[in-house]
Amino acid sequence: MKREMTSIDVAVMVSELQHLAGARIEKIYKSDDVTEQIRLNLYLFGEGRCDLVIDPGIDMHLTSHPLPSPRLPPTFAMTLRKYLSHGRIVSIEQHEFDRIIEIGTMRGEAVNSLIIELFPPGNVILANHEHRIILPLHPVTFRGRRIRSGEIYKLPDMQLNPVKITSDELSTLFSESSANLVKTLATNLNMGGIIAEEVCSVSGVDKNLDCSDLSDEMTRAVHRGIVELFGRIHDPKPHITYLDEKKVDVLPFEIFRYADYEKRYFDTFNEALDEFFGALVEQQKRPPEGPEAKKSPLEHRLSQQEDAILKFKREKSDLEAKAETIYTHYQLIDELLAAIGSALANGRGWDEIISIMKQADHPTARMIKRIDPHKKALTMELGGMDILLEIEKTVPQNAQVYYDKSKKIGSKLSGAMRALESTRELMEKEAKEAKPVRESKIKTLALKRPKSRWYHQFRWFMSSDGLLVVGGRDATSNEEIVKKYLEKRDIFVHTQAPGAPVTIIKADGGGQVPEQTIAEAAQFAVSYSSIWKESQYTGDCYWVHPDQVSKTPEHGEFVAKGAFIIRGKRNYLRNVSISLAIGITDEMELIGGPVSAVKKHAGYVIEIAPGRFNQNDLAKKIYRIYSEAFGRSIKVVASPDQIARFLPPGGSEIRSKTPDLP
Repeated sequence: MKREMTSIDVAVMVSELQHLAGARIEKIYKSDDVTEQIRLNLYLFGEGRCDLVIDPGIDMHLTSHPLPSPRLPPTFAMTLRKYLSHGRIVSIEQHEFDRIIEIGTMRGEAVNSLIIELFPPGNVILANHEHRIILPLHPVTFRGRRIRSGEIYKLPDMQLNPVKITSDELSTLFSESSANLVKTLATNLNMGGIIAEEVCSVSGVDKNLDCSDLSDEMTRAVHRGIVELFGRIHDPKPHITYLDEKKVDVLPFEIFRYADYEKRYFDTFNEALDEFFGALVEQQKRPPEGPEAKKSPLEHRLSQQEDAILKFKREKSDLEAKAETIYTHYQLIDELLAAIGSALANGRGWDEIISIMKQADHPTARMIKRIDPHKKALTMELGGMDILLEIEKTVPQNAQVYYDKSKKIGSKLSGAMRALESTRELMEKEAKEAKPVRESKIKTLALKRPKSRWYHQFRWFMSSDGLLVVGGRDATSNEEIVKKYLEKRDIFVHTQAPGAPVTIIKADGGGQVPEQTIAEAAQFAVSYSSIWKESQYTGDCYWVHPDQVSKTPEHGEFVAKGAFIIRGKRNYLRNVSISLAIGITDEMELIGGPVSAVKKHAGYVIEIAPGRFNQNDLAKKIYRIYSEAFGRSIKVVASPDQIARFLPPGGSEIRSKTPDLP
């Protein structure tokens, strides 16, 4: 099933939206953090109100059934309202032939724009008249491209535009490509695999040919195919294709690939997009409700396997029926294939044969639905089914094609049924071994807040080797850690990235600090620095002994609060990866720190990564997960405030969680 709009979809959709020029922006809504749908409520003189919805990374279209908005609008929606509400749309444009749309607006004399990136992962950016970013939905940093407030918005590297490309430019592209034809068209001309295959079919050139093997005539044929195909944009036939009553694709015009599929046509492409993606967005992004939400992984697997078995049985039955239908109409098919083969042998061209078939007033000719010269095949309607027949094969050979496909489906069916039995056995075993719910464990522990210790005021964790690692929260606590708690046997860890905490490893017992602990302390220092805020994933770190750390500057130098002079050799650790997790131990204590350390001491672990949620929002999400698993009494040891103290400054999101957690 199609998951997001293509560049062609965007071109047709933007063309249809040109009537919105002059529309007044009444209200702007943003759905919750799960769906992220942005909705512009517009008023257009003479037409009334309408809703334009944007699902970043998926689609954009007019809708007649938008998702409900939260009672309290998020910050991004409030910012959009501040700059755009009661302004007017002055333009809606697609950048070249990419999945980037810019909505130009004007309110009074203020000119701003809303830039929508529909390629995954998707983004929406509010920018001023100079294209300086006011606020992005998702602040991100790419190589050579920063989407952050205050930065000038920079377009990603553009592909060649298939609508404007000339035959000479296409020839140059092919001469420089080391891939085959269909892959080159799909990737270098920004049209995707399905449309690239359609271009090959229309042009009559084998899609698997290497570009280096294409002749000048083939190149010109491909160019004619591109012109013909993309010319359909101006005469759209919007529709949704279905297979077994399930939506497969939404398209602005018809293509050969879906010739045999069921279709539903619409007056506008926006209506088709609304019907197709409206349901998809709800299905993909809204959390399941009711009994489905409570399914265990094994129950979910069982449901999928049962669906697959039904599908395989249906496909196997259809294939066998087609094979038998071919034999039922043996003589009719044999005579037809012989007639076409004879015409080809006598030098008649495909165009002439197709013309004769169309003009023939004969029952057999009327059974032919289409002829594909490139595949040397035709599709006939026999017994209420569309059956593909290869002209160069005999009747038994054509029937055997369907029997062979049926055998392959039969093998898949047997494997799926064995897997189903295995899943059922696992479910029975799990039911027998089921343990009492964790809620009862919580109640028996009579939870109390953990006893306060000196290091709880700082950032801290216990390493995999059981050593305490402590880090500062700000310049004041950095000073306090070094002055009060750094001892001769300890290790001092730091990174030069801004905002990094001074980190010390408390080497209890005076023995040598293990390398694993030093590595985890380095991850700790890097993860709580500005490296996390900037959505980077590695940074450099170093460690030294306490006698190398000083507050005494050289003559004429100044040491800021929270900073220190390091003298002597620094032991560097390069490209240290960020790593943070939150966990609850068997003693029901909340801990945080590098993933390896948390997993060593805790059983209910949630791993986090740089993302779009601030500390408070993510803390609430993590609390909801724990409260669902353990009950509300978990708030005693893992309230949102307690969880937030372990989270890094900047945006974060959940990367993974242990199977014990919902």
